[in-house]
Amino acid sequence: MKRTSATRSNWTAVDALTDEDIDTSDIPPLDESFFAQAELRMPRTKPAITIRLDPDVLEWFKAQGKGYQTRINVVLRMYMEAQKR
Repeated sequence: MKRTSATRSNWTAVDALTDEDIDTSDIPPLDESFFAQAELRMPRTKPAITIRLDPDVLEWFKAQGKGYQTRINVVLRMYMEAQKR
């Protein structure tokens, strides 16, 4: 998995953890009652659109790796939410 330096997390230590090393004692077990009340929720589909972007903007997002369209959507969502405030 590609790691970025956007966080100060010690990804080497995280990657070295085994399942037994992870403390899950604060997570309640998923029993029959959980699944009896569980509700399947499918993600909303996003419409395919055409958008015109400056070439350097598009290349910058693409250079960040897989998922560039999702990142563009996140940036636009953040701007939208900021404008709503």
